[in-house]
Amino acid sequence: MSDDAPGPVPGTDETGTAAAGVPPRLAPRPLERPAVDPDAEAAFGRPAGTDGGFQPAAFRAAPAPAGPPPPTALAYAFGRPDGVSVPLQRPPSNGTRTARPDDEPLWADGSDGAATADPWRDPASHAGLAPPVPEQASAPPDASEGARLSTRELLFGRRVQPRALVTLGLIALLIGAAGGVVGRVTAEGAAALTEPDATITQATEAKERPPGSVADIAARTVPAVVSLELRVGDEGGTGSGVVIDPAGYVLTNNHVVAPVAEVPDAQLEAIFHDGTRAKATIVGRDPKTDLAVVKVAVANPVVAQIGSSSSLAVGDAVLAIGSPLGLVGTVTTGIVSALDRPVPLDGGETDTNAVIDAIQTDAAINPGNSGGPLVDSTGAVVGINTAIRSIGGGGGEGGSIGLGFAIPIDDARRIAEELIRAGSVKHAELGVNARSVADDTTDGAQVQNVRQGGAAAAAGIVEGDVITRVGDRQIAGADELIVAVRERRPGESVPIDLIRDGRPLTITVVLGSD
Repeated sequence: MSDDAPGPVPGTDETGTAAAGVPPRLAPRPLERPAVDPDAEAAFGRPAGTDGGFQPAAFRAAPAPAGPPPPTALAYAFGRPDGVSVPLQRPPSNGTRTARPDDEPLWADGSDGAATADPWRDPASHAGLAPPVPEQASAPPDASEGARLSTRELLFGRRVQPRALVTLGLIALLIGAAGGVVGRVTAEGAAALTEPDATITQATEAKERPPGSVADIAARTVPAVVSLELRVGDEGGTGSGVVIDPAGYVLTNNHVVAPVAEVPDAQLEAIFHDGTRAKATIVGRDPKTDLAVVKVAVANPVVAQIGSSSSLAVGDAVLAIGSPLGLVGTVTTGIVSALDRPVPLDGGETDTNAVIDAIQTDAAINPGNSGGPLVDSTGAVVGINTAIRSIGGGGGEGGSIGLGFAIPIDDARRIAEELIRAGSVKHAELGVNARSVADDTTDGAQVQNVRQGGAAAAAGIVEGDVITRVGDRQIAGADELIVAVRERRPGESVPIDLIRDGRPLTITVVLGSD
């Protein structure tokens, strides 16, 4: 049997018959080679007349032109040695191989010269492209108009049945109807707010801040009001004041500046409405009227207009200006609620021990307003804001509830002038201690004791007398007796009506001095 002939299948004899005792086996199936598609053969097959894998040498592309010579360093490292012109270096002969002649290419198989021209073995062979396949004339496209698409086909591509399409349309109509109903209800509700037949108040152009308005008064008065800041060690406080003299004198309350009056390292500053700060020094204090004067070193300050508290009437409009809780330049409005209201003051930890004959107002006054001006409708100062009554207590810690009290400017101006001139004030004294009493017929101040050597003792007033009038002022209690006497001057003679043992008496008293 030839070496190229296939041998018998295992398990059979030379003729292919199954040997005895060996199960027969099937021969392998022949390979199925599918026919080559003509279009693929035309695109990727060999051109006519070509048997190898490369084009004939006649059709090969010309070698690419040589580039510029390589750098000297590269030529020395990778170039041929001097005197060698072969393209590739031959391996050395080690005795097991026969050396090739120098003129025989390295890629020759040594059998014949034709092998040297095989492009598969020649490293210098170039790849080339076959000539383009000639274009074949194609049939012109059919320009006739095709079938028209329906709306259902255009939108849904025949994926929705006509019945479902009708159902979607009905749902869309129901949604649109519901939206229309909601829109109509909403429009009718909005139209009720803008009924064309409704009478609407007209807004006309007007001057909003005429002379005498709150804004006008505040603009003229606030520049004359200062905020007083004091600091004693790590503690501090605030109050207010009003400039009453071009020399820089500021009128305020005694309880505002008393904490720094006798402390060497204490600091007192005045802050004007524009933020200007100036050191303030105490000129004088009067604890019995809760008034004080400080001086600031400023040039040409704005000075407040001083009015007259005696011209006030209950119901007059007033403004309270100051720095409540440190808020500089705060303005509140109200009216005069009462006049000549005797109010005892709680000086707290200060030496203030005063009963003021106050102007009562419902303009909001809060801690920090003390010492600020109470201004009338002309912009003139008619009082010095001093105290409030609140639900939390008489000290005003609970804030304003519409019960504010101010020292009348007629009394404050007299005290301020005396403080600027002498640094202290002398007050008239009666020389008695009294308590408030009331019965079915009269109210008054009952004398509890008479100071020996005082004005009352000299006039013959005794313990148990009930004082009902001082001058032309009716006395309803002990606080009113104090303010009625202090509004007089020392050495002034004043008639005093009293009741002794049920009998009315009138005694003339020459008031003493404290």
